[in-house]
Amino acid sequence: MKLQSLVLAAAAALTMTTAFAIPAGTWSVAAGAHYVDPKSDNGSVLGGAYDVDVDGDVRPTVSGEYFIANNVGIELLAAIPFHHDFTLTDASGNKIGGKTQHLPPTLSVQYHFDGYNMPMNVKPFIGVGVNYTTFFDEKINLSGADLDLDDSIGVAGHIGLDIPFAATEAFRIDARYMDIKTDASLNGADIGEIDISPWVYGVAFVKQF
Repeated sequence: MKLQSLVLAAAAALTMTTAFAIPAGTWSVAAGAHYVDPKSDNGSVLGGAYDVDVDGDVRPTVSGEYFIANNVGIELLAAIPFHHDFTLTDASGNKIGGKTQHLPPTLSVQYHFDGYNMPMNVKPFIGVGVNYTTFFDEKINLSGADLDLDDSIGVAGHIGLDIPFAATEAFRIDARYMDIKTDASLNGADIGEIDISPWVYGVAFVKQF
């Protein structure tokens, strides 16, 4: 009877155990993919004559994080260029198409909570930082027209969940909000602001060192 009680107590203790804090000095690398989902209302240009609609895109991503204190890390997100088609639509339904590419490196300070048994020791985290987005290879379907989109700097928020499957390895699901607004010009003349400000959804494999 005593042995049975000890076994039951040990099993209960194991199910209640939470993961230890990630110690200061740890590095982690995450490799995966993210989908950039622009907000539904992307603004208007040419004095409000044309509404803008920007579509989404998915690309491979990688991030590195260094823990400056227990559970507190500084993360840099990088990706290969995202490609976006966009459409300008006037009140009569006439449409002008175009496309652009962008790179959105994002630097965040993040806090990782200790693990919760659900039933695994999952580790949620939150972060806040700054996003820098640079646009290039802009094109618009107007003969002789040269479109330019200015670079953007804005705040970024980050939430996610690490699901460990080994001592230093985990599967990550996360979501980011990025404040991305760009001033557009056509043949050097300002035509208005395009507000992309997407939610960015991703999955990744995470390895700690």
